Amino acid sequence: MNVITKPKILKAVRLMPQKEQVLFAKLVRDLHEKGSVLPNWPNYKKLVNTNTHHCHLSYHWAACWIETIKGIELEVTYVGSRENAPY
Repeated sequence: MNVITKPKILKAVRLMPQKEQVLFAKLVRDLHEKGSVLPNWPNYKKLVNTNTHHCHLSYHWAACWIETIKGIELEVTYVGSRENAPY
């Protein structure tokens, strides 16, 4: 699956602690290899009535993504503190 990470997301990742940067890289790899549904990630949830999914990278950090083209393409829409996550 193609995973899109726009420059805004990459900038946010660079500002995160190293441990969470590594976890984000693993998340992107899992999205690429397994698709949008990742129940093995902490607090994974598909938001009701949307194509948006999210999980926690750690206690304070979260990521959100949407399935833009079903089965073909995903876009990471948020990575950052859990408190500011758009859900």
